[in-house]
Amino acid sequence: MDRIVCGDDIDFEEFLAIASNILKKGGVDTTIAVDKESMRIVENGKLCTVLKKIGVRFVPVSYRVSEKIFISLEDMGFFEDIKPSRYRVFMDTEELLYKNWPTPLVKLGNLSRDGRVVWAKLEGFNPWSMSVKDRIGWYMYRKAVEKLGRDKVKLLVEATSTNTGLAIAAMCAIHGSKLRAFIPSTVSKTGEILLKIFGAEVVRSPKTLTVELINDVEEMARKEGAAHLNQFYNDANFEVHLRYTAKELELQIREAGIKPKAIFGGLGTSGHMSAISFYFKNRFKEVKIYGVVPALNTSIQGIRRVETGMKWIHYVEIDDVVEVTPEEAIEGVLEIVRNEGIFVGLSSGAVYTAFKKMMKEGKLGEGDYILIFPDHGFKYVEQISRYIDKE
Repeated sequence: MDRIVCGDDIDFEEFLAIASNILKKGGVDTTIAVDKESMRIVENGKLCTVLKKIGVRFVPVSYRVSEKIFISLEDMGFFEDIKPSRYRVFMDTEELLYKNWPTPLVKLGNLSRDGRVVWAKLEGFNPWSMSVKDRIGWYMYRKAVEKLGRDKVKLLVEATSTNTGLAIAAMCAIHGSKLRAFIPSTVSKTGEILLKIFGAEVVRSPKTLTVELINDVEEMARKEGAAHLNQFYNDANFEVHLRYTAKELELQIREAGIKPKAIFGGLGTSGHMSAISFYFKNRFKEVKIYGVVPALNTSIQGIRRVETGMKWIHYVEIDDVVEVTPEEAIEGVLEIVRNEGIFVGLSSGAVYTAFKKMMKEGKLGEGDYILIFPDHGFKYVEQISRYIDKE
């Protein structure tokens, strides 16, 4: 793969169409034609680009003209991206992130009953923000360096509700950049302090995390010559979850012999759940995907309502969207920690509550269910303590 230069530019919808075909077939049925001497692509260049983005190690090549032949994803090294360190020894703190994947998938014993087996994917085991957002902070930063060069990412600006900002700030610390984080009015004081601890300059806006605030940050980036990674529209957000999160989840369910009936997850940027939906709908067909959002006129840090502006959810199939109140999310956190002994964040509590709501409504039959828990609970002590005081 390293000897062949696949372009990065491809329309997102065209990328999805080609990737969908590959995932459904479990491979490709044609080669990529290259010039023998220069190894330049002369045919099927877009296929090469898509294979690069989904993370294969080898591409099927022929000289001058393409040939019809089926090559499986496994034969192309599709799963070799997921290579955890055997004895958990890491050469630097960036490697600590991606060589620590997969994040754990654990059975929730006290929730598993009446023929339903519930599994939680614990994204709080990511090392920087202790959240799923470490994945996109890492990948967006790397892609920006590839595209713009390291000198163009000395100053970054980003609108964040905390976790993505922490992840980008960690990459800035590792590589010598600076982050100016714009946080909405709904972010806790704890989140603001954590961003400052990580070395970010923090600007608190009276606006919520909507398209309006994102546009303000974009304008600031243009004025100051800063790099705006823009987690809300940057396709690297979707791609990292397609290439890593969804792929590692498939390996985990293979390992455990799980046949998932449904996967539940919160909608923030919609990156991870859109990628998981795209991947599993193409690979496994029968899996249902449920998104979780705050109830109308409420806010839950880490997730948002669809109408506030999400890109990727509109390109994939989501079977239903479940609304949860902030109080229900906190109650979910407390139930999880008091029944299972793991402390998760508010969006995780919302995902848990959404699953329980659908279960009580009789919409979930027997089988395996997967809940994506986006982060650890330490950042939300401020909100949870207020609820406990009232309790």
